[in-house]
Amino acid sequence: MTIRVVVVDDSALVRSVLSGIINAAGDMWVVGMAPDPHVAREMIRELNPDVITLDVEMPHMDGLDFLERLMRLRPMPVVMVSTLTARGAEVTLRALELGAVECVSKPRFGAAAGLEHMGYEVVAKIRAAAMARVGRRATAAVPVAQVPRHIPTGRPIASERIIAIGASTGGTEAIREVLRMLPADGPGIVITQHMPSGFTASFAARLDAQCAMRVKEAQEGEAILQGHAYVAPGGRHLRIRRQGAGYVAEVDDGDPVNRHRPSVEVLFRSVAQHAGSRSLGVMLTGMGADGALGMRAMRDAGGYNVVQDEASCVVFGMPREAIAAGAADVILPLQKIGIHVLERLRSRMGTVS
Repeated sequence: MTIRVVVVDDSALVRSVLSGIINAAGDMWVVGMAPDPHVAREMIRELNPDVITLDVEMPHMDGLDFLERLMRLRPMPVVMVSTLTARGAEVTLRALELGAVECVSKPRFGAAAGLEHMGYEVVAKIRAAAMARVGRRATAAVPVAQVPRHIPTGRPIASERIIAIGASTGGTEAIREVLRMLPADGPGIVITQHMPSGFTASFAARLDAQCAMRVKEAQEGEAILQGHAYVAPGGRHLRIRRQGAGYVAEVDDGDPVNRHRPSVEVLFRSVAQHAGSRSLGVMLTGMGADGALGMRAMRDAGGYNVVQDEASCVVFGMPREAIAAGAADVILPLQKIGIHVLERLRSRMGTVS
């Protein structure tokens, strides 16, 4: 089946380049191009596309306002195309909260050449979006709000236990759902979310504002501390290694694994090797198979794994492959994963609160 795409961008050059990339893929076709949301609205009504790509900053109507109305009145898969700036990252993350399923960074300079270079990423994310389960949004997503932290008195310590989370399409909101259920003094958490370079620092900052734990972008050589979560930087792999009673982060620019950098496979294999039975793995929504074998290695090493179920996934790809690989100890809907992880920590790995 051919994926029908509408491209919405105020730049004629970007519309042309995106259209060329999409039409060359073979399994997708641009059925319309719109310079602003007003034209896009009529085009969507007439052409009924499977996916739209949406620039976040356009004249006449803000891309976020358009997205919010679209997801409330006529929900459909949306891939956000954003400039790689601090503002672009913030707006894109807000778009993911509102219901967009993927994001692509648009180079600030040499946009045409940059978009052609990242043609594989554009096509892959449109394919993922076409498979996404998108629901109607009755109201806007809850805005960022500061969460009170109840951290025990004393300096955070290195954690012998560790939680590893992997996700891709739909994962930004799924990760937030899990982390918001976990306490401020829980074991250290390491996270790989497939996300472009330049977006993960803003993603970590938004999680930090919404969760009891501290959340930050991982840095090379830093200790994995209790009460902290570390997000793999976009475009770089995250691993852990044992050091004394705890673990430290390793961040590098190694070759992509399963076509991803950061790769969930890389993170999970390092957790299997260095944490073994002290680990708890979580596989969330995402397209493809990245991390499935690494998660199986974690289970073989004595770790315990939780996998998101099909009904609650935006895309049931990575979880399905993890289940097929025999990596899952339990399969749960998203809204129950955080609670289950907390109960597991308390019952099997010691009290955390």
